[in-house]
Amino acid sequence: MKSKGESIAVKKKGFNAWKTSLRKDRAFLIMCIPTILYFLILAYLPMPGIYVAFTNFNYDKGIFGSAFVGLDNLKFITMSGKLGVLLRNTVFYNLAFLITSHLIQITIAVLLNEIRNKKFQKLSQSLLILPNFISYVLVGLFSFAIFNSTNGILNSILMGFGQAGTQVYSNPEVWPFILVIVNLWKGAGYGSIVYFAALTGMDHEVLEAAQVDGASTIQRIRYITLPSLKPTLIILVLLSIGGILRGNFDLFYNMVGSSNVLLHNSTDVLETYVFRAMTNNFQFSTAAAVSFVQSIFGFVLVMTTNAIVKKVEPDYALF
Repeated sequence: MKSKGESIAVKKKGFNAWKTSLRKDRAFLIMCIPTILYFLILAYLPMPGIYVAFTNFNYDKGIFGSAFVGLDNLKFITMSGKLGVLLRNTVFYNLAFLITSHLIQITIAVLLNEIRNKKFQKLSQSLLILPNFISYVLVGLFSFAIFNSTNGILNSILMGFGQAGTQVYSNPEVWPFILVIVNLWKGAGYGSIVYFAALTGMDHEVLEAAQVDGASTIQRIRYITLPSLKPTLIILVLLSIGGILRGNFDLFYNMVGSSNVLLHNSTDVLETYVFRAMTNNFQFSTAAAVSFVQSIFGFVLVMTTNAIVKKVEPDYALF
């Protein structure tokens, strides 16, 4: 057993190492302060408000004065018989968004990395990022201008070629494809920044050595560039999995709207359903309850996936 003096010496050594590390990395720690404050103020301090999910919220009595009702706020979904459809749509769309987005983002990053003309590279990256800054409200207006059956661009083109017009807003089968494409168009360019930054920081001497040894562009991408993106991909996928039960409300609401019943079976997700419940009955407790369940589900998914990654590739796990 260690003596008291040895234990104090070990603790002192650990403290000195921590102090040295703190002094060495103080610039990075200072840069982290805005992010720490952001999450502290907007994520951790409001946490007691989750109690709303278990109450029949009353404005006069406040959060902690409202009547406690347990999990009754979730009954509106289970009793409506739409829970299966809502979960199916929410999970399906998020999986489709996750898979297609990362594939396109990696492709964009690799193609940008292969451009040797720096001016053209920056111009291409700027044009790809631009859609991210367009409001979803405008995206919805663009969609309506293209797909509306009266004088939409799509029907005008079809009729110009002597074809019959199509009723896109009455056809639920085409909307999964439309929503996935719009999501890619809007976010893929911006999301590729992380992958492009990872490629920028990689050792380019390895690529040059492979080129000298006669490796083609495809071979360099396959055996050097793509493997170097593996850690970044795993981390981003882990972070994305936590929100797999959260629908992109802005996308669904502005593209489809809330009153088109014909499309609800293929486009209705948890967020849009809760929004209608809130606007019709002002049930804020219900929205809080659904958000709470989504958070718990996301937490369990992240922890489970991280445990699997840690077992297979310990270096790539989040913690």
